[in-house]
Amino acid sequence: MRQLAAGKPPGKPRRSYWLPISGLLILSLGVGFYFFPPEGRFPTLSIAGLTGAAPANSPLEAEVESDDDGMISLAGGLFLLGKPDGPLDAQPVVKVNISPLRMDRHETTNAQFAAFIEATQYLTDAERRGRSWVFDAKTGEASIVDGAQWRHPTGPGSTIIGREDYPVLQVSWYDARAYAEWAGKRLPTEAEWEFAARGGQTSGEYPAQDAAGNIGNVWQGRFPFADAASDDYAEVAPVGKFAANGFGFYDMAGNAAEWCSDHYAEDSYQLADRVDPVGPVEGEERVIRGGSWLSSEQDGVSEAMVWYRSHSGPRSPNNFTGFRCAQSVTQ
Repeated sequence: MRQLAAGKPPGKPRRSYWLPISGLLILSLGVGFYFFPPEGRFPTLSIAGLTGAAPANSPLEAEVESDDDGMISLAGGLFLLGKPDGPLDAQPVVKVNISPLRMDRHETTNAQFAAFIEATQYLTDAERRGRSWVFDAKTGEASIVDGAQWRHPTGPGSTIIGREDYPVLQVSWYDARAYAEWAGKRLPTEAEWEFAARGGQTSGEYPAQDAAGNIGNVWQGRFPFADAASDDYAEVAPVGKFAANGFGFYDMAGNAAEWCSDHYAEDSYQLADRVDPVGPVEGEERVIRGGSWLSSEQDGVSEAMVWYRSHSGPRSPNNFTGFRCAQSVTQ
């Protein structure tokens, strides 16, 4: 994409907060050839998750079950994908049918990813390269930092010790796919992701909102100069700290942006299948959804909005993008 985790490519009617650092992405595509995609599948992992039940029914009458392994079962159904007056790549609105599926209640955590690494000795793209993208919230600048990787998200001086329940960061699309395969899961399509994020609502811009008006862990204040952190988190937050949506999913707005399985194309919705769309068959970038702790509403648009489509090169990890997994349900 033309931004690191959330934003808007050139040619869109509105520009997002990534304008000050959009040029860095050109370089990110250039370093991608240093990496090689993981091959093969790994043994299945059963992941323990958060407890608590999701509502039995939503305004769209979707059936929802909270499972013991940290996933939520959705019966699927029809919903409207996209935004009629949104950016060009979120148009036209398409009525699509989603088959039954299961999806992780929250973003994949450092602890969960560590179990995968311990079991497989897998090396992430950032580890192989020896450096990765980091956005520095104090300086408001993004750069490639030597030693930045999932154990040290902002460089050698940072750590995930004591942050086991935070979303894993510095994972490329290929890293996320490798974890999902090991866990016996997969990355969600962006249509599945949006269906889950909407939480059964047919309108509204964000997946959820708490009593204080917080929609999730996002940037408050003028980006990129200072994050007021009125939501109590200046950067990434532990999973599940903000209100769940109508289906019981956490952090689908802000915190860590999330890789989806689809290739990105601006005209995806014009060509989308009406049943379980999977996106274009090829492309240079992959879709990212949900915004991140960097998301800031400008010109009436935020990357954290439920319909907003972000995108990036699949070998461009950073300190604000993670993922969650899904599973198909055999009928």
